[in-house]
Amino acid sequence: MVGGGLQNLFKIPELKKRILFTLGLLAIYRIGAHIPTPGIDGKALGEIFARTQGTILGFFDMFSGGALSRLTIFALGIMPYISASIILQLLTIVWPYLDKLKKEGEQGQRKITQYTRYGTVLLSIIQSAGISFGLEAMRSPGGAPIVPSPGWPFRLMTILTLTAGTAFIMWLGEQITERGIGNGISLIIFAGIIVGIPSAIGGTMDLLMHNEIQLFVLLFLLLLMIAVVVAIVFTESGQRRIPIHYAKRVVGRKMYGGQSTHLPLRVNTSGVIPPIFASSIIMFPATIASFSPEWFPEWLTTIMDFIKNNLNPGTILYSLIFIGAIFFFCYFYTAIIFNPVDVADNMKKYGGYVPGIRPGSMTSGYIDKTLSRITFAGAIYLSVICILPSFLIKYLNIPFYFGGTSLLIVVGVAMDTMQQVESHLVMRHYEGFLKRGKLKGRRG
Repeated sequence: MVGGGLQNLFKIPELKKRILFTLGLLAIYRIGAHIPTPGIDGKALGEIFARTQGTILGFFDMFSGGALSRLTIFALGIMPYISASIILQLLTIVWPYLDKLKKEGEQGQRKITQYTRYGTVLLSIIQSAGISFGLEAMRSPGGAPIVPSPGWPFRLMTILTLTAGTAFIMWLGEQITERGIGNGISLIIFAGIIVGIPSAIGGTMDLLMHNEIQLFVLLFLLLLMIAVVVAIVFTESGQRRIPIHYAKRVVGRKMYGGQSTHLPLRVNTSGVIPPIFASSIIMFPATIASFSPEWFPEWLTTIMDFIKNNLNPGTILYSLIFIGAIFFFCYFYTAIIFNPVDVADNMKKYGGYVPGIRPGSMTSGYIDKTLSRITFAGAIYLSVICILPSFLIKYLNIPFYFGGTSLLIVVGVAMDTMQQVESHLVMRHYEGFLKRGKLKGRRG
């Protein structure tokens, strides 16, 4: 029962300590998200960001919990760390040294983590420098400058402040992962998104009180939210389990093998990376178009106007490009993090085989074919979840405050964190959140 599981949370001293530690660091993160960067006219900046809905700035502002629109010390958020991690993963394909480190186990992973930190700081310096130069050139719609006193003192202060802020967030995430509960980086993104829930609820109630939204529409929205969350939980826990048998073999006087297990292939192997990448790429032209200067030539201004009018969430062109990008990144990222050839070679090395399939290349081909089919289903699922909110907002005028990517992150992080709490409870023979103990993946 859920109630029994919640009561058991604080019966284990270690688990209680981890939960309180995690909540404490998340509270520190939220406090820092309200400390402004020196030298900024906050009112003028707010007017600028009021126009950034549907651009990459609004997308990153959502991940930072509004810190970017206020340009606080945590304005860059955790995105530089995520970008550095993804770049390192991509480099393992083309750089044999990183591929070798990846296969060295814990020691190699520690080295990759160190490189990721260096990459995070480097990206933070580049992004904060770009922000400082960009802010100096900006004016609010009323003509007020964003930076009242531009110059190198402001630029250096901004670079130092934003880079230090991101490094501190990265440290908070690592501390949560090591000494708290759940994945620290994911929980920081989670906290940045859910902080908007109270204002969303307040805005909906305000619309209801002023008769700008009907009660039955609100009930429909609530039921739809529940249905979307159920669909995310159902699909994220879905697996295609390939049976694996291990042949008996004698080593010395001992016999090994002779057992059966399975290889779990997740329906959504790539997680939320495809929507994040797809959104970033497709929103970049809209961001450039929203800040197109007056000195642009006429033909370029025409292109920018077309982008502003047709490449917005809810339009047909945006949806088609977005879905195509999601499919591409689903297959691309899955190919990076899961190598069927390596899996088949390891199985063959230890005497494992899939019933009816020859070990080696035949097994890797079978796994690759199976993975491709379920990745196609996962890409359809991600596309529907991510496109649905924008269509509701544009065509039905329903105030769906959270995009599909946000819902995927929130539900996915909640599931992963709950599984870790479940493991602590079950390991100490307490009843977990579910009546039968561990959260198990659903068979696909």
